[in-house]
Formats: sequence, C-alpha cells, structure tokens
Amino acid sequence: MHPDLLTRVLSLLPSPPGATRPELAQFYELLRDYPQRGGKGLRSALLLAAARAHGVRSGTPAWEGAQWLAAALELFQNWVLIHDDIEDDSEERRGRPALHRLHGVPLALNAGDALHAYMWAAVHRSGVRGAPEEFLAMVHRTAEGQHLDLCWVERCEWALSEADYLEMVRLKTAHYTVVVPLRLGALAAGQTPDERFTAAGLRLGAAFQIRDDVLNLRGDAAHYGKEIGGDLLEGKRTLIVLHWLATAPADQRALFLAQMALPRPDKDPAAIAQIHRWLLQSGSVEHAQARADAEAHEGLSLLQEALAQAPDPSAARELVGTLRGLATREA
Repeated sequence: MHPDLLTRVLSLLPSPPGATRPELAQFYELLRDYPQRGGKGLRSALLLAAARAHGVRSGTPAWEGAQWLAAALELFQNWVLIHDDIEDDSEERRGRPALHRLHGVPLALNAGDALHAYMWAAVHRSGVRGAPEEFLAMVHRTAEGQHLDLCWVERCEWALSEADYLEMVRLKTAHYTVVVPLRLGALAAGQTPDERFTAAGLRLGAAFQIRDDVLNLRGDAAHYGKEIGGDLLEGKRTLIVLHWLATAPADQRALFLAQMALPRPDKDPAAIAQIHRWLLQSGSVEHAQARADAEAHEGLSLLQEALAQAPDPSAARELVGTLRGLATREA
C-alpha cells in the first residue's frame, strides 16, 4: 500500500494514545495491525489507475473522492483477510502470524467487524455517487464465493469440476480484485462504468487467483506473504488439485483424500509434503498456468476494448499494463 494511502486509512482508525483504558489501547492496535503490515495495495492501485484513465486529476475534488474509495477498498481487504484467516485456520499473513494466532479468535473477529464499519466510513467520506451500491454488491459477491469455498471444505467435497472452481473464484476473488476497482474508478470520474469491465474483470481476477494457487505451491515465501503449501494444509480446492485428482493413481488419491478429511493440526506433515511433490510433478501446475494465460488473454482484450475511448489514453495503457502484470505474475 502506498504510504500516503496508509496514512489516510490510519486517519480513520482510533489511535492507542487516545484510549481511556489499556484494553481499548489493545483494540486500537488490533485495528491497525493488518494495514500496517504492508501488502501490495493492488486493488487500491487499480482503482486509482482506473480513475486517472477516466480523466481524474490529482488535486481535484474527484481525486479526493477516489482516494477515499481506495482507502475503503484497503479496509475491505483487511477485514476480509482477518475473517478469512480465521475461517481457514491460517498460520501466517504477510510474513507474520495471523491475527487470531496472536490474540485468539474472539478478539481478531471483533477487530475485523470494526474494520468493516470503518470501511463504510471511508465510502461515506468519498461522496462518490453509486459507490455504496458497488461496495454492497462487492461484499455480497465475495461472501457468496467464500461460502462456496467453506462449504466444500466443511463437506469434504472433492467431486468438483473446473467450472465449479471458476465460479467460486470469480465470486470470491475477481469481483473485489478487478471488477469493482475498475467500476469505482469510473464512478469517481462521474462516469457510468463500461459493462465490459465486469466481463474483463471476472477473467482477469480468475487468472490472478490461479496464479496465486500456483505460487502457494512453488512461490518464494519471502515475496508471497503466506506459507508455501498452506492451501494443502487448509484443504483448498484449487484448479491444480482438481485437475490432478481426475487422473491421479488410486493410491495417491486415497492418501490425499484421507489427509484432507483431517483437521489441519492432525494432518501428517510427511504425507502433505509427498502430496506437494506429486502435484508439482504431475503437470497440473502447467495446466493451471495455461488456463490462467487464456483467462488473462480474454480479459485483457475486453479491457482494451472498453478503454479504447478513455479520456486519458496514456493512463489507460498504464492500467492495462498493470493488469497484465497482475494476471501473468510469476512471483
């Protein structure tokens, strides 16, 4: 996240020196924890790039509104990550123990709820017409996708298709990662968002998530920000795993399903490491990367069409370049 945007986010949150008792000072620290851990700020950067492409200039009231929307998007990202880490029983976030690992589930959950409220405060400050509706739709779509993901884990459901996976990630990831930042950028300029932003964003967001799944298996832990192989420990349904399961030898499939039926603390580290190796050797990672490439190609083509008449062609090209890097990243 850009330092100026972090300052804006933190300006909305209460500060520990202002607390009337030590328990509240701790609460205020919890609210600031995930935002201050850094993060790439990808979604807020996309929103601001989209605003520039639509003609919004620095120093104008429209730019101020876009900045508050970017802050709201970062607050959304952070409260969702707190809840996601609890629901997935994750160990790490951005190179440090997840918030619930440090302070317990009740306190972490409460901090996430409070950040959700501050997100709406930032949306209100933006004064951008149509922004509350976009955020409401984003919360709904993301929750739907998370519900699918959690249901499959809860029910030990592995008889899933590539189409099932894509539906889940387009709901859970693509809307808030790409679709909504593009639409909010147009709204900040006082323009009606091009409907092609949705189709483009769904494809680019899916490409982003598939790449993330790949990085979870073979990324650089220093840059990735989460534990490598964590998706296996959490029982995540990924395109890689679903493709591998379709042709895996019976003994490998049996070991995998037996491990996935266990809660995270009971999984055998040696068995998980073996499954990890099988996945890397199977060709399923390459299959997933090919699908990500196809999704990215379609999404970028649609996005370029939607931005063909953008008020600021240079900023539009920069936006497309940013999304190309996001959807085809290797680290």
